[in-house]
Amino acid sequence: MIRRLVPLAAVLALAVPLSAQAGTNATKLVGTVGPGFTITLKKGGQKIVSLPAGRYTITVTDKSAIHDFRLKGPGMNKVITGISFVGTKTVTVTLKRARYTYVCTPHASFMKGTVTVK
Repeated sequence: MIRRLVPLAAVLALAVPLSAQAGTNATKLVGTVGPGFTITLKKGGQKIVSLPAGRYTITVTDKSAIHDFRLKGPGMNKVITGISFVGTKTVTVTLKRARYTYVCTPHASFMKGTVTVK
């Protein structure tokens, strides 16, 4: 009986870390807001215009206490960095087929960008 349990325990010990990693596959995006009146969202150093639907890890560097970085779209209105926050924050989101806007709320008339998720 013990001979059967040892191999089973070894298989389970390997399977748990693999299943935990499988759920963390997310494409990395980088956002920046400030220090002037700029806001960007990039992938691999290139400005994003469109993306395939899926999971994304967005790391935002907020360089000014007068800005925020908000991601808006169908069913989503996520403040990634708030006003008065200076630093870096990371979130993971699932983007569905739709148009999303990233925006600095206090300066929304001119600090914004859009991404079409296909």
